[in-house]
Amino acid sequence: MHLEQAISDVIQVGKRMYDRGYVASNDGNISVRLSENRLLITMTGVSKGFLSPEQLIVVDYDGKVISGDQVPSSEMKMHLMVYCERPDVHAVAHAHPPTATGFSVAGINLPENLLPEVIVSLGSIPTAPYGTPGTMELVKSLKNYVYDHDAILLENHGALTLGPDIITAYHKMETVEHVAQIALVARLLGQVNTIDDKNVDKLVQLYGLS
Repeated sequence: MHLEQAISDVIQVGKRMYDRGYVASNDGNISVRLSENRLLITMTGVSKGFLSPEQLIVVDYDGKVISGDQVPSSEMKMHLMVYCERPDVHAVAHAHPPTATGFSVAGINLPENLLPEVIVSLGSIPTAPYGTPGTMELVKSLKNYVYDHDAILLENHGALTLGPDIITAYHKMETVEHVAQIALVARLLGQVNTIDDKNVDKLVQLYGLS
């Protein structure tokens, strides 16, 4: 991807995540695959709502800084693992959307087959066991989930979404938080009805899902 376009997209998505309340203070991190050996990632300790081009850093797949004077996100290992394991993924977003993160803190999985739109765009949204942020412990906790899922809750930590570009990855973050809000309302109302297997199969056939 062209560097200038990637920078513009990351700044736009950072502002959207901040404005939607998916991140607070200096939370979250965003990255884009630039080539087979380069990626663009946000620096550590900066608000994603007020990003500037100087706060985005190009690194190689060993984590070495190629351009930029700042320190890359402490979660860089997590991003690098995703790109190495999923050649189809070209963007990664990590945020702390409040309702979805609340489910992970409560130890409650998001219900499967809740909304047709979620089945079609994301499938199921698993919760990966807790791993200390910024460490290989978190990377190992996530690794088994990234092969089959584009959205993953991180126990007591937030959410991770993957996409062919950063706008799509961000939209998946919106979907995660939206379905979490609906699931919470349904739980408060006392009844969570899910779509039965027969109707899930209809969606799979209609949209060519595997």
